[in-house]
Amino acid sequence: MNETAPRSRPWIGWLLFGAAGVGVFLLGMLASSVNDRRAESVPARLQFMQPIADYEADNAKWGQSFPREYNSWESTKHLDENTKHGGSGDRDYLAENPNLVVMWAGYPFANDFKQARGHYHAVEDVTKTGRLNEKTPGTCWTCKSPDVPRLMAAKGVAEFYAAKFHDFDKEVVNPIGCADCHDNKTMALRISRPALKEAFQRMGKDIAKASHQEMRSLVCAQCHVEYYFKGKKEKYLTFPWDNGLNVENMEAYYEKSGHVDWTHAVSGAKMIKMQHPDYEVYSHGIHAYRGVSCADCHMPYKSEGGIKFTDHQIRSPLYSVQNSCQVCHRWGEDEIKNRVQAIQDKNKELLTRAEKAITAAHLEIGDAMKRGATDAQLEGVRKSISKAQMDWDYVAANNGMGFHAPQECARILGKAIDGAQETRIQVAMIRAQLGAPEPLTLPDVGTKEKAQAFIKPFVAAQKAAEKAKEEAEKARAATKPAKVVQR
Repeated sequence: MNETAPRSRPWIGWLLFGAAGVGVFLLGMLASSVNDRRAESVPARLQFMQPIADYEADNAKWGQSFPREYNSWESTKHLDENTKHGGSGDRDYLAENPNLVVMWAGYPFANDFKQARGHYHAVEDVTKTGRLNEKTPGTCWTCKSPDVPRLMAAKGVAEFYAAKFHDFDKEVVNPIGCADCHDNKTMALRISRPALKEAFQRMGKDIAKASHQEMRSLVCAQCHVEYYFKGKKEKYLTFPWDNGLNVENMEAYYEKSGHVDWTHAVSGAKMIKMQHPDYEVYSHGIHAYRGVSCADCHMPYKSEGGIKFTDHQIRSPLYSVQNSCQVCHRWGEDEIKNRVQAIQDKNKELLTRAEKAITAAHLEIGDAMKRGATDAQLEGVRKSISKAQMDWDYVAANNGMGFHAPQECARILGKAIDGAQETRIQVAMIRAQLGAPEPLTLPDVGTKEKAQAFIKPFVAAQKAAEKAKEEAEKARAATKPAKVVQR
C-alpha cells in the first residue's frame, strides 16, 4: 500500500503571520486611542485655567476654563424654533389664545404674554416685556441673572426685593448662566437664591443634605416654581410650599395667608396668578419617581473626544431625542415624539375646555354685576371661579404642556372644568333672580385685539376706583391729628 506524503501549505503560515500583524496593529491603534483620550481628559479634570472670582457673573470668564460647557450654553442664543406646544422661538400666547386676555383682565399678563426664549435672552426679554411699570419691584430680577446674588449680598436680600425694578437696570446685565448653579471654587452644584432654601426650612427639610442627582433638579427649582411676592411693601419672594407641592396645598396656603395677586376687572373675583410650577408638577410625575432629574432630559450628556460633559444648551428634549429620551426608552425617534405629542395634545384639549368655561364665567359674573347683583350675592361664585382658574393655571403655567405629570394634570384640569361650569350654573341662578334673559350672549373676544378692546373700559374703571381710594386714604392720613409726644 502506497502512502501519499502530506502536501506543504506555506500560505497558511503567511496568513497567520499577517493576521497576527493586523492584530498587533489594531491593538496598537487601540492603545494609542486610549492614551490620546486619557491625555484629553487631563485638562478636563484640571480645567481651572485661572481662578474664578466670587460672584463672577460674566459667563465668558467661566468659559475660559470650561469651554465645552460655555460654548453649548452660548448656543442658546440661536434657539429660535418651536415644538408643537412649546420651544424657544417667538410665540405670542395672547394672539394664540385670546381667552387669556379676559381671564387676566386687570393684570399685566393681559397686556403681554410671550413664550420665554433661551436663558441667553433672559435679561433682554424681561426688560422688553409689556408687563413692566413704575411699580414693578426689584424682586422681578431674581431669576434673570447671575448678577443678582452679588446685589443681594451687597444690599441685603430684603432690601433687594423692596427696591424698584428699574433701580438695577445698569447693574443686571449678564443673562442666566454659570454662577446661578455652580460654586466658583469647586464647580459643585449650589443653591444661589434664598427663596428655595427658605421654603425647605419651612417644610422642615435640610437642602444641604440633597444628593448630587437631586441637585440636578433643585438648581432648576430655584426659579422654575410657583412663587409670590409677600407683603405690600416688602415684595419678599416666597414659595407657597408650607403645606406641600400640589395645587390643593397651595390653595390652602393662599386661603390662609389672604394673599391675592389682583382683583379681576370684569368679575371682581380675587385672583391668584400661578407662575411656572415646573418643579412642583414634575415632582408628581413618573420621571421624578424614577429619580430622573431635570438635567437628565433638558441638559443631556454629550461626548467630545474622550470627554463626557453636560450640554448647557438647555432646551426641550424633543430637540435631542437621541441623547435625552433614547438613553432610557428604546423606541425610534418618531415614535417617541409621537407619544410625547399625543400626551400634550390631550392636555391641550382639556386646557382649552377649561379656558372657555372660565372665560364665560367671568363674563357672566360681570353681567350679573351690571344688573345689580351685590357683593354678598356674588361672593360664592367669585371664590369658585378664582379656584377654578388657579387649578387651570397650575397646569397652564408649567412648561411641557402637561407631559411632566400627565395624570395629575388631567385630574386638576377636570377640577378646573367642573369648578367653572358649577360657577356658571350658580351665576345663571343669580341672573335669573335679577330678571335676566337666558342664556347670555357672550361678546366677541375671538382675537387678541378684540379681547383687549373689550376689557379696556373695565380696567380703566378699576384703575380709577383704586386711584380714588388711594387719594382718600392720603387725605384721611393728612387730616389725622399728630400725636403729642410728652417729654
